[in-house]
Amino acid sequence: MPRFKKLKKNLTNWFTHPWYPIAFSAYPALALLAANAGQVQLSAGNRALAISILLSALIYFLSWLIMRQTHRAAFLSLLLLILFFTYGHGHNLLLEKYPDDNIDAWLTGIWGFLFLLALVLATRSRFNYDAVASSLNVIALALIVVSGWQISSQSTPGHTYSLGAENAPVQEDLVRVENPADVYFFLLDSYGREDGLFDAYRYDNSSFIQELEERGFYIADCSQSNYVRTDVSLASSLNMMYLQDLGEAFKPETTARRTLWNSLKHSAVRYNFESLGYKTINFATGFDWLELRDADIFLTPEPFYSGLSEFEDLLLRSTLARYIQDWGWVDPDAVMGQVFRDRFNNIFDHIGDIARMPEPTFAYIHVISPHPPFVFDAVGNPTYPPDFWNEDRKYPPDLYAAGYQNQLTHLNTKILEAIDTILAESETPPIIILQGDHGPWLQPKNKRMWILNAYFLPGHNDALYPTISPVNSFRFVFNSYFGGHYDLLEDVSYFSPVPQLFEFSEIPNDCNK
Repeated sequence: MPRFKKLKKNLTNWFTHPWYPIAFSAYPALALLAANAGQVQLSAGNRALAISILLSALIYFLSWLIMRQTHRAAFLSLLLLILFFTYGHGHNLLLEKYPDDNIDAWLTGIWGFLFLLALVLATRSRFNYDAVASSLNVIALALIVVSGWQISSQSTPGHTYSLGAENAPVQEDLVRVENPADVYFFLLDSYGREDGLFDAYRYDNSSFIQELEERGFYIADCSQSNYVRTDVSLASSLNMMYLQDLGEAFKPETTARRTLWNSLKHSAVRYNFESLGYKTINFATGFDWLELRDADIFLTPEPFYSGLSEFEDLLLRSTLARYIQDWGWVDPDAVMGQVFRDRFNNIFDHIGDIARMPEPTFAYIHVISPHPPFVFDAVGNPTYPPDFWNEDRKYPPDLYAAGYQNQLTHLNTKILEAIDTILAESETPPIIILQGDHGPWLQPKNKRMWILNAYFLPGHNDALYPTISPVNSFRFVFNSYFGGHYDLLEDVSYFSPVPQLFEFSEIPNDCNK
C-alpha cells in the first residue's frame, strides 16, 4: 500500500510539470499517420515526429529565455505550436470557401492577430498557468493515446501462410512438379487495352503487342478488369474470387478497408504458392497496403534523404512551413518524382537476380506506371510531376494524356527488356502474367475497365480465350501447372463509387473483335 501511494504521488507530481507542449507537438504527425494507416509505413513518420518535437523544444526554450517562468513559457509555446500546426488547415478551409480571394493575405492578417493575442495572453494575463498544467498534460497525452490506438487498430497484421479473407479459395492438394516454373505477376497500374488506348489518345500500341506475341504471349484482346480501382481489383485477382463472395466484410454498406487490404496482402494465391514451397518476392511501391513486407524477399531502393518524403510533404502543407517550397528552400514535388523513379528502377534492376535464384519463386511485381505521377518521358528521362497538373494539383485531360503516353512508352521498353532477361536466365520456362488493374483515368466507366491482359503460359496458351479476366488468371495457372481443380468463373466487370467501394453495378463487355 505505501508503494502504491508513493507511485500515485510521483505520478501526480509528474503531471504538475508543464511538458504538454512537447507532447502536443507529436500529435500532428501521429494524427496524420492514423489518417493514412495502411497506406504508409509507420517509419514514414519518424523524421517528421523527431523534427516536430525538436521544434517544440526550441520554441519552449526560447519562450523560457524571454519570460524566465516555466509555466508561462509552456503556455505560450502551446499557443504558438497550435498556430504553426493549424495554418495549412486554415489555408485549405479558406481556399475551399473563397477560391477567388487572396487567401494568403487573409491568413497573414488573421494569424498575425492571433500571434499577438497569444503574446498578450502569455505575458500580461494574471491567469494561473500552474493550475492548468495537469489538465493540459492529460489532454496532450490523450491525443497521443487516441492516435496510437487508431494507428494500431487500422494496421494490417499478418504473416506468411495466413489468409486475409474468410472465404479465400485455397487448395491444400496442389502438386509441385520437379523443376517447377518461376511465376512472375506484373501488375501494371492503369495499363489500358490496345483499342482503348487508341480510342482515348490515338496511341498505337500494336508494336508492343506484336513484340509480346513474337515472344510467345497470348493477348486477351477483349479483357476487362473485374473492378475499377486498384485495391478492389487486386483483392479479387489475388484471391481468385469476386469480392461479393469473399466474406462478410465486403458487403455494400461497408466502407472500411482493413479486411480488403489484408486480403490483398495475405491472399489465396500467395498462400497456395508458399504452401508449394515457393519463395514470395515483392517490391516497394510507397503504398503500405500494396506491399508484402513480410515476403521472403522484399526489395526497396536506398532511402532518398536529400529532401522530403511524400508523408513529410503532406504534413508540411498542413503547417505554417508550407511556404518554404514557395521560397525555394525545398521542392517536395521534385523529391517525390525522384522517389517514384527510384522505385520503378529498383524493380527492373533486380529482374535478372530473381531469374537466377535456384528456388522456385512467386514474384508479385506491382509497377506504379503508367499510373501518375508522371516522372518519365518516352525515353526514360526525368520529368517534373507538377508539369502535368493544374494549380489545384489535378490532372487536366490534355496534360494527363501527354504524361500517360510518355510513361507508357518507357514502360513498354522496360517490360520487353525484363521479359528477355527472364527468358534468357530461366532454366525452366517461366509463367509470366502482364496485367492492368484498371484502365486510364478520365475515361467513361466502361473504358476504365479495358485492360492489358497478356499471358506467357508455355504449353497452355491454346486454352486461353479473348475475354478472360483477372479473377480467372490464377485459377487457370493452378489448374494447368499444379493439379488444381478450380472452376473458371463467369467473367464479369463491376463499377463502384467512392466511398461505397462494395456497392457494385455491372458493366457489360461489349467487345466485338
